[in-house]
Amino acid sequence: MKSSRLRPALAILRAILVLEAAALVAIVVWLLIEILTDQPDSFASAIALLVLTAIGALWVVMLAVGAFRMAPWVRGGAITWQVLQIAVAIGCFQGFFARPDLGWALLVPALIVIGLLLWPPLGRAFMPPAPGGVVASDDAAES
Repeated sequence: MKSSRLRPALAILRAILVLEAAALVAIVVWLLIEILTDQPDSFASAIALLVLTAIGALWVVMLAVGAFRMAPWVRGGAITWQVLQIAVAIGCFQGFFARPDLGWALLVPALIVIGLLLWPPLGRAFMPPAPGGVVASDDAAES
């Protein structure tokens, strides 16, 4: 696998994860400001939403950092996050308060990340090295 083909894909993956992490951190800050400056209908629900969003933000920040470190666990975690994001995107297309613009903004990056992570060369790049530091090459896999 030539690194010239892998670099753009890896850069796109990292950029999307960083943007998703930044968006979630911004949402956490916004929710915190809303709780402090406005009277929620249910304070318990507002705190629960803030905590769950903060957990999600922490998860995606860890995925973004892990993508820069080429951590093997990033692949599974990022695919899981993107599947959850697709579920939210589908919800954005439906219902009384449908927001297709938000749905597309969630759906497109999720599909790109899943496609990149399922692309075999990028998937192999996130695999841990074999014992002894031997890395399987494309030639060995074909024989």
